[in-house]
Amino acid sequence: MKTLLTPLIVVVTMIGTAFNSALAASVDDHISSPPTDYSQANYATFHTDDETNNIDVFKRASASVVNITNSRLVRSPYSLNPQAVPQGSGTGFVWSKEGYIVTNYHVVQQANRVTVTLQDGSTYDARAVGLEPDKDIAVLKIDTDDVELVPVDLGDSAQLEVGRKVIAIGNPFGLDTTMTVGIVSALGREIDSVSRRKIRDVIQTDAAINPGNSGGPLLNSLGQLVGVNTAIYSPSGASSGIGFAIPVNTVKRVVPELIAYGRVQTPILGITPIPQPDYYRRLWGIDGVIVMGTVAGTEPAKQGMRGLSRSQRGRIQLGDVIVEIDGQAVTNENDYADVMEQHKPGDVVEVITRRDNQRQRYQIELQAPQNN
Repeated sequence: MKTLLTPLIVVVTMIGTAFNSALAASVDDHISSPPTDYSQANYATFHTDDETNNIDVFKRASASVVNITNSRLVRSPYSLNPQAVPQGSGTGFVWSKEGYIVTNYHVVQQANRVTVTLQDGSTYDARAVGLEPDKDIAVLKIDTDDVELVPVDLGDSAQLEVGRKVIAIGNPFGLDTTMTVGIVSALGREIDSVSRRKIRDVIQTDAAINPGNSGGPLLNSLGQLVGVNTAIYSPSGASSGIGFAIPVNTVKRVVPELIAYGRVQTPILGITPIPQPDYYRRLWGIDGVIVMGTVAGTEPAKQGMRGLSRSQRGRIQLGDVIVEIDGQAVTNENDYADVMEQHKPGDVVEVITRRDNQRQRYQIELQAPQNN
């Protein structure tokens, strides 16, 4: 694909202004003289404080950034032999010296083969050890006995404020190890994940994020990871100054569970939500999580929580509709999942439901998910 470069025409208008000697002397007192040595050696050592910080962060963090290539096996129509066809590329970063790499789930989604390229150009086959579509996070594993990996430093996204400087490093459009600089434009945003689940507390930044940046690190001025770049808002598909990153505090909670179990260990209540819940909420004009049924042997079943049933005339009858858990309002499945993520198996929660226009209360001990 050819790239057309539009010439940039800069028009400079020079306006002569006379200054009296007194004003000139006053200005000279407050402005330091620029360096008179314009040699290349002098310029190379002259940096502003902000430039020095950018250079330092890039030198320290870029060694942790990797390029990720996603390919699928496609059968050739001529030889009928399967061939690996590239499907796209993205970015990731080194989580630990043991070879764990973190990226976005959508970067490796439906891949038959994933390869990771380190900063020194060496390439390794990677396997997925844990996937979390709801948070758009994936953990890969590479075997690198011959290379010492450099894990990224972890920061604290709770310390971010609007206006703080952030730095993104990634591989936009296949241009490896590209750095862009911006600020935190907003906090507490929401975006949709691949599974259509809402990702909350997302960081918005004006640091240029383009296709290929996905899965790369968003860093603070200390070179610490504060987010994982995951999406852009753009009608054209290119950077429009609105990028989004999953906060590192979410990543720090999710990644260890993906490494240990292959999935996030969100506890379960013991109910079966109804399919197409938005449709039925609109149909019945209600809010909450509609209980389709309860799982045999679980606390909801033992305590008499009811799911859907049919009347003698064959009409569907509502049972319990969950409207609150531990004092937090539950209006839909996103609210329900957010509350459950705040707990661990063994916790006891108070569940309030509405059934036949009456409120029901249950004390439910949460169970561990059934890992396949």
